Amino acid sequence: MSNSEELRMQKALALLSKDNAIEKIEKGLYTVRSQTGVGVYRLEGHGRIWSCNCPDFIKNGHIRPCKHILALRLHLDIGYIVEKDQEKQIIPITYSQNWSNYNQAQCNEIDLFDKLLYELVKLIPEPEQYRGRPHIKLQDKIFCCVMKTYSQLSSRRAHCLYQQAVEKYHIDHAPHFNVVSKTLNKEEITPLLYDLVHISAQPLANIETDFAIDSSGFRCSTFGEYYHYAHGQKRVHNWLKVHICTGVKTNIVSDVVVTDEYGADSPQFKKLVQRTSEYFTVKNISADGAYSSRLNHEIADRLGATAYIPFKSNATGSSEGSEVWKKAFHFFQIYKDEFLDNYHLRSNAESTFAAIKKKFGETLKSKNQTAQINEMLCKIIAYNITILIHSIYEMGITPTFCC
Repeated sequence: MSNSEELRMQKALALLSKDNAIEKIEKGLYTVRSQTGVGVYRLEGHGRIWSCNCPDFIKNGHIRPCKHILALRLHLDIGYIVEKDQEKQIIPITYSQNWSNYNQAQCNEIDLFDKLLYELVKLIPEPEQYRGRPHIKLQDKIFCCVMKTYSQLSSRRAHCLYQQAVEKYHIDHAPHFNVVSKTLNKEEITPLLYDLVHISAQPLANIETDFAIDSSGFRCSTFGEYYHYAHGQKRVHNWLKVHICTGVKTNIVSDVVVTDEYGADSPQFKKLVQRTSEYFTVKNISADGAYSSRLNHEIADRLGATAYIPFKSNATGSSEGSEVWKKAFHFFQIYKDEFLDNYHLRSNAESTFAAIKKKFGETLKSKNQTAQINEMLCKIIAYNITILIHSIYEMGITPTFCC
């Protein structure tokens, strides 16, 4: 596969990682969301023959399929077609993978997950107790919170995992299942979980230098009642919006911000990048147009990084006090191919969200917002640990955690 074909395939995979990326209108008619998230394209056809109304297909459709058609073919699992010696050949969709290392990581994940989580929570400071019966250690409680989230079991069914952890000397005592639920409901553990996200990413600090930023929604099990009572409309689920900064080589989450469903994207850029730079050397940052602002380009420049953020249609090269913005705008206009080669790395953030949702679910089981935020952070911690396990076999690293 040529570099251009590989790039289109990566873009197609990025499209598929979006929620509701492809919708079937009727037989032979689909819509595919644009990569920017604004608008959709119309695809018509059947079998392996499809047409799209996007500019790329209109210009080059007689030569090669556009990324929207590739995404639909991936969605329908029918492969893709290339021309060779005037004959059409069906090329199966395959991905390069060191299957030996991958298989080892998968087979040993559960055992290594316990060990790495135990090493991670040992860094949590234990609050002093001056009176009363001895409390269950905070480290043990958070260990069980992350383990429950990792297993995707209910509180009661996950209790057997806590007993197994006692047998392995990873915790001192298996808490009652209600203790884990009550721990997730405590606001004071939220900062500790944020810290664990940062610490769990640190073992890859020498590997990751390029990062991608994006956001995605996670559905809550609770409902918003306003429209139901005010307008008689069907009630809808509440959502949490999760903003992440992820390394583009391993897809480790270096930092995360959890907001309500209306949390704006651009203001989170500063927090994500600055906290990532505390542990990583940040060279390049890619993000979509929602993060396009003079301030965000200035923030990246002050950290010694280059921001690859596409400009909105009404943007101009006027600096308005920001020479970094002016330089970036002219680079975007003159060297667009080079810009896009770096910008497409943003799809790694979408791939990260797709992996988290597939493995740990896109629905949060907790009933109130504090517990939902904590549960979401536990998902990120569990995901980072699985990335470290794969890095052990694929990159030969030995994870060590430090505050």
